[in-house]
Amino acid sequence: MFVDTHCHLTMLNLEAYDGSLDAALAQARENGVSRFMGISVGLDDHIALAEIAARHSDVGYSVGVHPCEDVAVMQQASVARLVELAQSDKVWALGETGLDYFHSTEYIAEQKKCFSRHIQASKQVKKPVVVHTRSAKHDTIDVIRAEQSTHGILHCFTEDWETAKAVLDYGYYISFSGIISFKSAQDLRDVAKQVPLDRILIETDSPYLAPVPYRGKSNEPKYVPFVAKALADVYDMTPEEIGFITTQNFDNLLNFK
Repeated sequence: MFVDTHCHLTMLNLEAYDGSLDAALAQARENGVSRFMGISVGLDDHIALAEIAARHSDVGYSVGVHPCEDVAVMQQASVARLVELAQSDKVWALGETGLDYFHSTEYIAEQKKCFSRHIQASKQVKKPVVVHTRSAKHDTIDVIRAEQSTHGILHCFTEDWETAKAVLDYGYYISFSGIISFKSAQDLRDVAKQVPLDRILIETDSPYLAPVPYRGKSNEPKYVPFVAKALADVYDMTPEEIGFITTQNFDNLLNFK
């Protein structure tokens, strides 16, 4: 019923499961989660994620480099290399890529170049790009516009309506994390009300940003229904309806040609 479109499966706290990711995924399935997209932050992450996806038919993954990675790693992410890594059917997306000026403004040019290469690779393989943006919304939109990117996700959305509308106009989907459930996130909920239902997705971004009532604890995929509940309250719907809609949206995203 629910799809966790952004979870860092190689980074989860598995103490409660005696170190077993399989057990954590089984618990998520019991909570109604039917698919998981494991997200890469470095070029080598695909090795572990491919092994996980091989064991689980409901797990896919992304390939790419996060904008907070070392410049040397970003430079290794050539278009050719990304295209090569994205050939498997279990690779559902490119990324997580994008721009992050919150942590560093030292390597802005390198971040932009790496982001552009991810988009170019995504267009070649016809798979969506997963975009991270923090303190860089205008440049993020500028790169999307310059590369004519029309197939992607702006993940863990926390920006304003101007940003949302800009990426929506380019065909992007907007993914909401547990932040949508935070008491302090009323402005975000006001923006969410304006996003068309056929463009919304849900995610945990686990192990980060656990939703209410688990805020402050280590996040995991089994909590994505609580993101759906918070979003359902915004749209005056049921969590099950949000689950159905966002699952269909994810299908549409993956089947885009």
